[in-house]
Amino acid sequence: MITTDTVRAPAGAVVGHRAGRVRRFLGIPYAEAPVGARRFAAPVPRGRFTEPYDASRHGATAQAVPLSATTTIPEPSVPGDDVLNLSVVAPVDAEHCPVLVWIHGGGFLAGSPASPWYDGRSFARDGVVTVTVGYRLGVDGFAPLDGVPANLGLRDMLLALDWVRENIAAFGGDPDRVTLAGQSAGGAAVLALLASPAARGRFQRAVSISGGFFEAGRDTAYGFLERLGARLGVPPTREGFSGVGVARLQQAVRDVRGGEVLVLGPVTGDGILPVSPAEGLAGHGLDVPLLLGATGDEFDGGVRADAAADAAADAAARSARAAGTRVTDTLFRAACPRAARLRRKATAGTWLYSFEWPSPATGGATHCVDIPFFYDVLDAPGVRAALGPRPPQELAGSMHADLVGFVRGRRPSWAPATGEPGDTAREYGRPGAAPAADVTGGYDPVVPAAAEPC
Repeated sequence: MITTDTVRAPAGAVVGHRAGRVRRFLGIPYAEAPVGARRFAAPVPRGRFTEPYDASRHGATAQAVPLSATTTIPEPSVPGDDVLNLSVVAPVDAEHCPVLVWIHGGGFLAGSPASPWYDGRSFARDGVVTVTVGYRLGVDGFAPLDGVPANLGLRDMLLALDWVRENIAAFGGDPDRVTLAGQSAGGAAVLALLASPAARGRFQRAVSISGGFFEAGRDTAYGFLERLGARLGVPPTREGFSGVGVARLQQAVRDVRGGEVLVLGPVTGDGILPVSPAEGLAGHGLDVPLLLGATGDEFDGGVRADAAADAAADAAARSARAAGTRVTDTLFRAACPRAARLRRKATAGTWLYSFEWPSPATGGATHCVDIPFFYDVLDAPGVRAALGPRPPQELAGSMHADLVGFVRGRRPSWAPATGEPGDTAREYGRPGAAPAADVTGGYDPVVPAAAEPC
């Protein structure tokens, strides 16, 4: 049975709902809507609610147009201006619970915090409060424009973390036990904020899932913005893009981007990222434990079961795999031991994992298919389409337990990494009993470890 649930927080009264032992408060604005003069400006904290705020449904999403017609993760777009919002999922009667703050992926261009794959019900079951954050995307969030503060999307995340610090105790969370986590661009954002002096003290642990050092070079970004402006018939400036609606702008980004992997993202040279994330990681956040890893295939998936029976489809799949291998190695897997090596002087540890379970639907351990396992939501919409009809619940239990243990402050059961050859990594779901050398070049052979109990 679903019942109304009200929390009185410093931000004001928030009205959500309760189902069983799980409380949900969805779409809570943490900043003023980024419209008008605020569109290309630093986020402004939301004023205290003067009336109870209805948090019974997901808030507006910064994504107006998805990155592609079909995405692995269900990523609904919700219309509206109040895109700087967050959702809280908490256990009933929670007190001083650890907090997981989740940053969604989408190449810094798209993605949705309203995805059913990010529902925190299993974390709530295990005594963790989950906060899912929406932030500005694409040109609005990451275009280096004259007269615009850089890294607006990262600034949004920092303000959301401030909101968590001030309000999460009212929802049963512990503001001194916050883990910042994310996947893909969200995982890259975690590494960027871990490397940022501006983020110091805002979170105590960090998890980067299929992240990397996704810094966007300014020259690359400027070139893309010039092509984008030409496509839209406006100058590539704050004034030019301010006259274009968000949906039209995002559609143009999708059209102009073509096959380019990273066209907009965090840039260096401001107070958020004075130096590159890689350089910053060697000097900041060294007291923050970090768990990071990647899937075995990411963007170079294997041969789908239905493609193997057809020679032409088989050849096309193998060609696509070859093309994706460089992306997998360079952006994702190589970043993991590199991060460990950069943090070798850290007082807190760095732990690596590798997700190896091959989805029969995608033909490999591909990008995004590990999320339902970490969240333990194998019954969520869209999971069967991405994972096949029988994804292993035992694997989800193991991965989720490891993540919950880390969020609770436990030391992972396998050895920390230094970024040197021979580092141990936790393997998830590799076919066969014995570990095998990784073929993508991102890791050395790794040794599996037993899952740590929750």
